[in-house]
Amino acid sequence: MKLPRRALTRIIVCLAGLALTGTVAVPAASASPARNTARAVTSAIGVSATIPVGLAPLAVATNPLTNVSYVTNETSATVSVISGKTNTVTATIPVGGLFPSPTGVAVNPLTKTIYVAVSFTGAVAVISGKTNTVTATIPLTGLGTDLAGVAVNPLTNTIYVANVSFNTVQVINGTTNTVTATIPIGGEPAGVALNPLTNTIYVANPSNSTVSVINGKMNTVTATIPVGFLPLAVQGVAVNPLTNTIYVTNLGDNTLSVISGKTNTVTATIPVGIQPNGVASDPLTNTSYVANHISNTVSVVSGKTNTVTATIPVGNGPTGTASDPLTNTVYVTNFVDNTVSVLSP
Repeated sequence: MKLPRRALTRIIVCLAGLALTGTVAVPAASASPARNTARAVTSAIGVSATIPVGLAPLAVATNPLTNVSYVTNETSATVSVISGKTNTVTATIPVGGLFPSPTGVAVNPLTKTIYVAVSFTGAVAVISGKTNTVTATIPLTGLGTDLAGVAVNPLTNTIYVANVSFNTVQVINGTTNTVTATIPIGGEPAGVALNPLTNTIYVANPSNSTVSVINGKMNTVTATIPVGFLPLAVQGVAVNPLTNTIYVTNLGDNTLSVISGKTNTVTATIPVGIQPNGVASDPLTNTSYVANHISNTVSVVSGKTNTVTATIPVGNGPTGTASDPLTNTVYVTNFVDNTVSVLSP
């Protein structure tokens, strides 16, 4: 599939965090952050809308090329489709399964395809972003399997799914919808995120409080990094590809671990709210957003200073987070009151 130059430019902007026009330059993974490319935060961010969704919304993912977000409703066994233009639910997609049902979700913006981990059934539901229908179901390890986080590398069209029950990460080819590798992880893997520019995957392991680093080319674990206590959240890992920095929420000690992708070491530990769950990173502002499940807040974290610069009240039981860098908007699922908070300047 040959993409128009404009579409390619926009997706590289999203992935690399470069606010460039014309030709696109992608920095080397080990290079210092590019200067004069990151968009400054022009005003304080706050709740601009609250959107009712299904029961027990858990995770959320955004397609920045279409300005559409997708929310997994764990108890309803559905996915809510949200228009970023109108802040309304435009479709509700059944994905099957019994409670607990859909957990992690990720989007490939290049193919407009959404991937949803469906626990108990032990499968991944594949959704067309064009038709808002399930087009395939990819079996993983059978009934009773507990699945957690999902991540997509759009540059390789590869999907990574955390399989809690089998202590593995399963690798899916997005072209054939088949499992191509199973990577032993240990530690009951939960959150998954990746840096598409380095083709590196990061997996949080709550039972041993570590992060596994996976080489996406070889499908092997290359490092194991100790972090804070109990990195349990389905969306508890985020990556800023421009700075090659990884962020991990630690539910057990109310902190955010900051990891250098260059050295695979923790460079900072930031106190946030009570029971931090989802974290999302906006590479254009070098800002991360942490959903604090018990505090009912979102911590705004500066990637430059590694400090909390603001604390925003949201709904009841914030759990999942997603950032749309092209609109400077953040989406937060509120697990208890069945809503999504929209944060924008």
